[in-house]
Amino acid sequence: MEIDSSLNALFWLKVAISVGCGFIFGIERQLRGKPVGIRTSCMICLGTMAFIHLGLMQSKQDADHIRLLGQIVTGVGFLGGGVIFTQGGLVNGVTSAAVIWLLTAVGAAIGFGHFGVPIALSFIGVGILWGVQVLERGFRGLRRGVHSVRVQKEDVK
Repeated sequence: MEIDSSLNALFWLKVAISVGCGFIFGIERQLRGKPVGIRTSCMICLGTMAFIHLGLMQSKQDADHIRLLGQIVTGVGFLGGGVIFTQGGLVNGVTSAAVIWLLTAVGAAIGFGHFGVPIALSFIGVGILWGVQVLERGFRGLRRGVHSVRVQKEDVK
């Protein structure tokens, strides 16, 4: 029985960073009661990294890795679309869909072997999610339309 040489230190580093970046997003989403929590965020980031990693393993010279990335982006659109719904005339879940999209970009960057950019994007993304919530609570003018409903529901919790 031969041990798969692709399970090297670089692979495990990619796994750890993918799960870590997914966790960064997931903890923020789960603490706020959003549909894309820790498990889902980790799986999206890890899965995207795995698809890119597998694509790179199969052909290092002739493969069109941009096509692989394009197929992943197309496929994840369906996943993101699944969290968008309407309720009472309001569209909900668009931010969660955007988080799924960004998680995919983070996982892809890790799969391609970039580590600083996806870690930075994870903290920037969560900073935006958290920072805008703080702004919405602090400025009444930002609490209009769907944002007024969301802020009021979150303030009750």
